[in-house]
Amino acid sequence: MENEEKRIVIKGIDIPFMDLVVLLVKLAFASIPAMIVIFAVFGILSALFGGVFNMFMFRI
Repeated sequence: MENEEKRIVIKGIDIPFMDLVVLLVKLAFASIPAMIVIFAVFGILSALFGGVFNMFMFRI
């Protein structure tokens, strides 16, 4: 009995409209600090690599 394969089929998801709106608004607010952190990390990396690779550039 334990080795029986169990299958689950999802035919539809019924989410009330306002609950979906609240979820998406929370998701949008949660993405703002995440984007700030990502921009800070990329800014630090670009400043670091820009400074390192700047010494290889030819100056006119």
